[in-house]
Amino acid sequence: MPLDTVASAAKADHGVLVTIRDLNFSYGERPILSGVSLDIPRGKLTAIMGASGGGKTTILRLISGQNMPPAGSIHFDGVDVGVQDQKGLYALRRRMGMLFQFGALFTDMTVFENVAFPLREHSRLTERLLRDVVLMKLNAVGLRGARDLMPGEMSGGMARRVALARAIALDPELVMYDEPFAGLDPIALGTTARLIRRLGDALGLTSVLVSHDLDITFGIADHVVILANGGIAVQGTPDEVRRSEDPLVRQFVDGDIDGPVRFQYPGPSLEQDFGPQGGPR
Repeated sequence: MPLDTVASAAKADHGVLVTIRDLNFSYGERPILSGVSLDIPRGKLTAIMGASGGGKTTILRLISGQNMPPAGSIHFDGVDVGVQDQKGLYALRRRMGMLFQFGALFTDMTVFENVAFPLREHSRLTERLLRDVVLMKLNAVGLRGARDLMPGEMSGGMARRVALARAIALDPELVMYDEPFAGLDPIALGTTARLIRRLGDALGLTSVLVSHDLDITFGIADHVVILANGGIAVQGTPDEVRRSEDPLVRQFVDGDIDGPVRFQYPGPSLEQDFGPQGGPR
């Protein structure tokens, strides 16, 4: 590890696992994040919310080093993610778990092999020890008996739980969840939410959750961040966010159609498109 990385790690705030400062990011000419600064506390569940396309998943990709910011910085436990080479990123990701949207299980692998995959990649456990670890992780999500099933033989809720077992297989310090509730029925949604909260508490995990589901997310999160217009519109406890009087936050929390976020995507006026009558003929 370079000396500057060691020095940076030594200065890490023990109450904060991820520190984001003055972060800018764009996809081509389209700006996504502008001047975002955010602390993600250790051992807590931080929810990142906001309208679609607001940069929520982008933040997860930046934390894990899948994308690199053109300006600003991201530190994981005091280590600057943006200056790491491939070996450094590999070492950092060993300390992170990720539950991808819709689970992203390997369809040609059994449940057991899906959970075993990160252990085979990042550890040198004997087959006996690997078996025990996989079965313990599956037991934690209630699916030890499903070890031999294929992903196509399971419901969406079961697949999401397998993905959660895989995300915690390496006992990471940070677990990131990208829309873990999308497409789930109410029972599976409640089960997944309880698992995320209980496993986080039991294992002392730092969790970052991206979600659009307001009620369930507010029910399990310690800290909520709402992104809007490339920045942070509001952050705080769920109750503090609910009490915000910011018009954009109110529109998001209340689910209003009319507000700062417009229904119509910006474009030419009706008169420009359809003539002086101002509407289609």
